[in-house]
Amino acid sequence: MLTLDISATLAKAITPSMGIPDAEMSGLRTGMRKYVEDWLKERSRGMHAWSMDPYDKKTLQRVKETAMAAKGRGIKTVLWVGIGGSGLGPKVIQEVFEGPETLEFIIIDTIDPAALLQILPTIDWKTTLLVIASKSGDTLEPMSVFFLLWEQLNAHRKLRPQDHVVAITDPEKGTLHDFCVMHDIPMLPMPSAVGGRYSIFTPIGLFPLALLDGDLNAFVRGAKEMDTLCQATSLTDNPAALLAATQFLLDTHRGYGVRVIMPYGVRMQSLARWNQQLIAESLGKTETHNPIPLSAIGTQDQHSLLQQWMAGPRSCWHLFIRELEKSRLNVPEDIDESWKHIAGKSFGQLLDACYEGTSRALSSVKRPHATISITRLDAAHLGQLFFLLLTEVVFLGKLYRIDPYGQPAVEVGKQITKQLLSRGRLE
Repeated sequence: MLTLDISATLAKAITPSMGIPDAEMSGLRTGMRKYVEDWLKERSRGMHAWSMDPYDKKTLQRVKETAMAAKGRGIKTVLWVGIGGSGLGPKVIQEVFEGPETLEFIIIDTIDPAALLQILPTIDWKTTLLVIASKSGDTLEPMSVFFLLWEQLNAHRKLRPQDHVVAITDPEKGTLHDFCVMHDIPMLPMPSAVGGRYSIFTPIGLFPLALLDGDLNAFVRGAKEMDTLCQATSLTDNPAALLAATQFLLDTHRGYGVRVIMPYGVRMQSLARWNQQLIAESLGKTETHNPIPLSAIGTQDQHSLLQQWMAGPRSCWHLFIRELEKSRLNVPEDIDESWKHIAGKSFGQLLDACYEGTSRALSSVKRPHATISITRLDAAHLGQLFFLLLTEVVFLGKLYRIDPYGQPAVEVGKQITKQLLSRGRLE
């Protein structure tokens, strides 16, 4: 089961001037209890639609059947077209579950022509499934790439090219929905009430998991287990509420405005970017206080950013994420004498030592950090982790008094881009 350790953010660990005193944390207990109760009442009225996605048995079964049908047609490669939550969520799934025995899973989340020209010649359309993920079909990047790939698919497969396409979109309306109806392209539902960055328990997350032979039942079961914990009204028993309270106090009371999300393990690097988008797009809506997320990765960023974190301005706090059980691979016994201290040790031990070294180093200079630990990086624990971080953002919205849904500032840029392109060809 997932655990959260905030001890290294507290005053007793890093002094009252740098950490959170017990009195400040206790002062949030009543407020957090009310926020949890409000969240549950709001859910009963149909709000926070994403939180009910793990309970949608009909969609789960439909995803399983669609994935099975694709594999039955001899699919060996998936071209997944999506951006934002529709690209980052599947990227997390890919990093965790893709392997030598699975389908090849290629995520296209760019309109860089050089990158697209590298991909196009490698596609074997006889064994490729094209997936387009866009709720409305109004986002420039995925739709422009989809139209390119749809044209390529039609050129190579004259007979029913739509059998090699699946769209994840609004089940009732939208540009992409209408295109799919016109061309008889099968669709999986992206609920209209669920935003892209909250969509990991819809087919946006479920379909790549099914295609990569992940355990869908365990994934949603993990989410439900975390949901139960996140309904606790006691601050110490509710990991999402506790993490939100820690974030809020470190930012507003101690001036740690930058949250560094730092998994130790490359299979979780896109999880940090996913959480970065979730926080930035959900809460980046005021000029006073809101969390500023920064994704990092251990151990690589020990060598690029740790100097700044250790001795630079006191503006960052760290959220580490680590896997306790790791694959077995050892350093050889017979190595140079100067490296005898690692001879025969597992690479998991080395990774753990690097995490401990970084966390203790930060504590030694009174820099706060918290750690999420999971037993192993499997479907169940990933479901727990996603649900925890989604629920935390809801509670942060209540603490900061910011609506965590919608992204009005992003829409401004989209409209300007559309106006520019509507004037004619840009050279």
